[in-house]
Amino acid sequence: MTSRTTTRAARLDQVCADAVGVARGAITEVDPSDIGEHLEAVAEADRVVTHFFESHLAGYQGWRWAVTVTRVPRSRHVTVCETVLLPGPDALLAPGWVPWNERVQPGDLGVGDLMPTAPDDERLTPGYVLSDDAAVEDVSWELGLGRSRVMSKDGRMETAQRWYDGDAGPEAPISAAAPRNARCGTCGFYLPLAGTMRQMFGVCGNLYAPDDGRAVSADHGCGAHSEALLSAAEQPVDELPTVYDDSEVEAVAVSRGHGSVESGEPAEDYGHS
Repeated sequence: MTSRTTTRAARLDQVCADAVGVARGAITEVDPSDIGEHLEAVAEADRVVTHFFESHLAGYQGWRWAVTVTRVPRSRHVTVCETVLLPGPDALLAPGWVPWNERVQPGDLGVGDLMPTAPDDERLTPGYVLSDDAAVEDVSWELGLGRSRVMSKDGRMETAQRWYDGDAGPEAPISAAAPRNARCGTCGFYLPLAGTMRQMFGVCGNLYAPDDGRAVSADHGCGAHSEALLSAAEQPVDELPTVYDDSEVEAVAVSRGHGSVESGEPAEDYGHS
């Protein structure tokens, strides 16, 4: 058999509900002008009522003063239980608290800062077990080298997706503007990464490329491709004809100097007399 239990709603005690003045007088830590109109009285339990008053405190828009009062059975004397400032339905609230490790964004780490890695970071796995990367395991067993932790498969997949969707991928503006055949995978300055990341990513080693020293995808590209000059066809330049505008010639009057010949007189022969 199952028994059904019902919860009875608390009944508003009229004596406690009428004690508005007692509740208002219990708010003593602020100036009386910071206490606004009485908003409502809410029954919390039998003979326990909370009075809400409007708050006029600066910086607490939409907040309410809450004063809880009660009385003992068969007594009309009301006493104050607690006084608190609570946010109302339309209160201006601060954003929810977020742990520091969730607030940190790429590029926030500065010179001298320390960012400890959590022991249970899913991006890492202990180095003394299989790293699920065959290439890394072969080298580690051969050379007897290893690290305390290495990147797990989930960590590598997350990193690869972040790089591919960012400025190192094929959709980056510089890659989209580059020639179709100017891809990093065919560039002489492309240095492939080790392990399974080698299949898709490498490091740019071109001094003049904007991605120099950064990881880029094989299908990323830019105008500094090693074969860009060899594959680029020369485009002839059309030479425009020279245009003369005689209408822009301006006649200028010249004064005659001593010994000049008038236009009607015959010109003198060249030579010496």
